[in-house]
Amino acid sequence: MAQNNSPGARLIVVCGLPGSGKTTHATALEAKLPAIRFSADDWMTALAIGLYDEAQREKIEALQGQLAERLLRLGLTVIIEWGTWGRSERDALRLAARAAGTGVELHVLTAPVETLFERLERRGMENPPIQRDVLLRWAAIFQTPTSEEMALFDVALTINS
Repeated sequence: MAQNNSPGARLIVVCGLPGSGKTTHATALEAKLPAIRFSADDWMTALAIGLYDEAQREKIEALQGQLAERLLRLGLTVIIEWGTWGRSERDALRLAARAAGTGVELHVLTAPVETLFERLERRGMENPPIQRDVLLRWAAIFQTPTSEEMALFDVALTINS
Protein backbone atom coordinates (compact mmCIF):
# COMPACT_ATOMS: atom_id res chain seq x y z
CA MET A 1 0.00 0.00 0.00
CA ALA A 2 1.30 3.45 -0.91
CA GLN A 3 2.15 6.10 1.68
CA ASN A 4 -0.15 9.09 1.67
CA ASN A 5 1.30 12.59 1.41
CA SER A 6 -1.09 13.56 4.20
CA PRO A 7 -3.71 11.65 6.21
CA GLY A 8 -6.56 12.93 4.03
CA ALA A 9 -4.90 12.62 0.63
CA ARG A 10 -6.67 9.99 -1.42
CA LEU A 11 -8.58 9.39 -4.61
CA ILE A 12 -12.13 8.11 -4.37
CA VAL A 13 -13.40 6.62 -7.63
CA VAL A 14 -17.19 6.32 -7.84
CA CYS A 15 -18.18 3.61 -10.31
CA GLY A 16 -21.60 2.75 -11.74
CA LEU A 17 -24.09 3.07 -14.56
CA PRO A 18 -26.42 6.06 -15.04
CA GLY A 19 -29.05 6.10 -12.30
CA SER A 20 -26.97 4.05 -9.86
CA GLY A 21 -26.63 6.96 -7.43
CA LYS A 22 -23.10 8.13 -8.26
CA THR A 23 -23.88 11.83 -7.99
CA THR A 24 -25.85 11.43 -4.77
CA HIS A 25 -23.07 9.35 -3.24
CA ALA A 26 -20.21 11.56 -4.46
CA THR A 27 -21.96 14.76 -3.39
CA ALA A 28 -22.55 13.32 0.08
CA LEU A 29 -18.86 12.38 0.34
CA GLU A 30 -17.82 15.82 -0.87
CA ALA A 31 -19.97 17.46 1.82
CA LYS A 32 -18.68 15.12 4.54
CA LEU A 33 -14.98 15.22 3.68
CA PRO A 34 -12.63 17.98 2.81
CA ALA A 35 -12.68 16.83 -0.84
CA ILE A 36 -13.03 18.09 -4.38
CA ARG A 37 -15.46 16.27 -6.69
CA PHE A 38 -15.02 16.01 -10.44
CA SER A 39 -18.02 15.17 -12.60
CA ALA A 40 -17.86 15.43 -16.38
CA ASP A 41 -21.67 15.74 -16.49
CA ASP A 42 -21.57 18.83 -14.26
CA TRP A 43 -19.00 20.57 -16.42
CA MET A 44 -20.75 19.61 -19.64
CA THR A 45 -24.04 20.97 -18.33
CA ALA A 46 -22.39 24.20 -17.15
CA LEU A 47 -20.78 24.64 -20.58
CA ALA A 48 -24.02 23.78 -22.46
CA ILE A 49 -22.40 20.71 -24.03
CA GLY A 50 -24.70 17.77 -24.73
CA LEU A 51 -24.16 14.90 -22.32
CA TYR A 52 -23.81 12.49 -25.28
CA ASP A 53 -20.90 14.41 -26.86
CA GLU A 54 -18.23 11.77 -26.24
CA ALA A 55 -15.38 13.77 -27.80
CA GLN A 56 -15.99 16.68 -25.44
CA ARG A 57 -16.50 14.31 -22.50
CA GLU A 58 -13.08 12.77 -23.16
CA LYS A 59 -11.46 16.22 -23.18
CA ILE A 60 -13.20 17.24 -19.96
CA GLU A 61 -12.28 13.99 -18.21
CA ALA A 62 -8.66 14.40 -19.34
CA LEU A 63 -8.58 17.93 -17.93
CA GLN A 64 -10.27 16.80 -14.71
CA GLY A 65 -7.77 13.95 -14.45
CA GLN A 66 -4.83 16.36 -14.73
CA LEU A 67 -6.33 18.62 -12.07
CA ALA A 68 -7.09 15.63 -9.85
CA GLU A 69 -3.50 14.42 -10.05
CA ARG A 70 -2.20 17.87 -9.11
CA LEU A 71 -4.59 18.10 -6.16
CA LEU A 72 -3.59 14.63 -4.96
CA ARG A 73 0.07 15.64 -5.07
CA LEU A 74 -0.87 18.68 -2.96
CA GLY A 75 -2.28 16.29 -0.33
CA LEU A 76 -5.98 16.73 -0.99
CA THR A 77 -8.78 14.21 -1.38
CA VAL A 78 -10.37 13.99 -4.82
CA ILE A 79 -13.59 12.27 -5.85
CA ILE A 80 -13.90 11.14 -9.49
CA GLU A 81 -17.51 10.60 -10.54
CA TRP A 82 -17.22 9.52 -14.16
CA GLY A 83 -18.89 6.13 -14.06
CA THR A 84 -15.62 4.33 -14.90
CA TRP A 85 -17.36 1.46 -16.66
CA GLY A 86 -14.15 -0.26 -17.77
CA ARG A 87 -11.39 -1.92 -15.81
CA SER A 88 -8.69 -0.15 -17.84
CA GLU A 89 -10.09 3.27 -16.87
CA ARG A 90 -10.19 2.30 -13.19
CA ASP A 91 -6.65 0.87 -13.43
CA ALA A 92 -5.35 4.12 -14.94
CA LEU A 93 -6.93 6.19 -12.14
CA ARG A 94 -5.60 3.82 -9.46
CA LEU A 95 -2.09 3.82 -10.87
CA ALA A 96 -2.05 7.64 -11.18
CA ALA A 97 -3.13 7.95 -7.55
CA ARG A 98 -0.45 5.51 -6.45
CA ALA A 99 2.14 7.46 -8.47
CA ALA A 100 1.02 10.59 -6.62
CA GLY A 101 1.69 8.76 -3.36
CA THR A 102 -1.92 8.59 -2.22
CA GLY A 103 -4.42 5.97 -1.24
CA VAL A 104 -7.24 5.11 -3.60
CA GLU A 105 -10.73 3.81 -2.91
CA LEU A 106 -13.25 2.31 -5.34
CA HIS A 107 -16.92 2.82 -4.51
CA VAL A 108 -19.12 0.65 -6.74
CA LEU A 109 -22.82 1.47 -6.97
CA THR A 110 -25.18 -1.03 -8.56
CA ALA A 111 -28.87 -1.58 -9.05
CA PRO A 112 -31.00 -3.74 -11.35
CA VAL A 113 -31.46 -2.26 -14.83
CA GLU A 114 -35.18 -1.75 -14.22
CA THR A 115 -34.41 0.31 -11.10
CA LEU A 116 -31.81 2.33 -13.00
CA PHE A 117 -34.32 3.02 -15.77
CA GLU A 118 -37.02 4.12 -13.30
CA ARG A 119 -34.57 6.49 -11.62
CA LEU A 120 -33.48 7.95 -14.96
CA GLU A 121 -37.09 8.52 -15.99
CA ARG A 122 -37.84 10.23 -12.67
CA ARG A 123 -34.90 12.59 -12.76
CA GLY A 124 -35.44 13.54 -16.41
CA MET A 125 -31.96 15.04 -16.71
CA GLU A 126 -30.85 13.54 -20.02
CA ASN A 127 -31.96 15.08 -23.28
CA PRO A 128 -32.83 13.01 -25.17
CA PRO A 129 -33.86 10.59 -22.43
CA ILE A 130 -31.94 7.33 -22.07
CA GLN A 131 -34.00 4.53 -23.59
CA ARG A 132 -34.35 1.13 -21.91
CA ASP A 133 -32.61 -0.71 -24.81
CA VAL A 134 -29.64 1.68 -24.60
CA LEU A 135 -29.38 1.15 -20.85
CA LEU A 136 -29.48 -2.62 -21.42
CA ARG A 137 -26.62 -2.31 -23.95
CA TRP A 138 -24.62 -0.21 -21.50
CA ALA A 139 -25.23 -2.73 -18.72
CA ALA A 140 -23.92 -5.48 -21.01
CA ILE A 141 -20.62 -3.64 -21.62
CA PHE A 142 -20.16 -2.44 -18.01
CA GLN A 143 -17.22 -4.31 -16.47
CA THR A 144 -18.27 -4.97 -12.89
CA PRO A 145 -15.20 -4.92 -10.64
CA THR A 146 -14.19 -8.41 -9.54
CA SER A 147 -13.00 -9.25 -6.05
CA GLU A 148 -9.47 -9.44 -7.49
CA GLU A 149 -9.76 -5.90 -8.82
CA MET A 150 -11.28 -4.62 -5.58
CA ALA A 151 -8.28 -6.03 -3.70
CA LEU A 152 -6.04 -3.59 -5.61
CA PHE A 153 -7.79 -0.65 -3.92
CA ASP A 154 -7.55 0.49 -0.33
CA VAL A 155 -10.26 -0.26 2.17
CA ALA A 156 -12.60 2.72 2.16
CA LEU A 157 -11.82 5.17 4.93
CA THR A 158 -15.12 6.85 4.14
CA ILE A 159 -18.53 5.52 5.02
CA ASN A 160 -20.59 4.68 1.94
CA SER A 161 -23.83 6.64 1.80
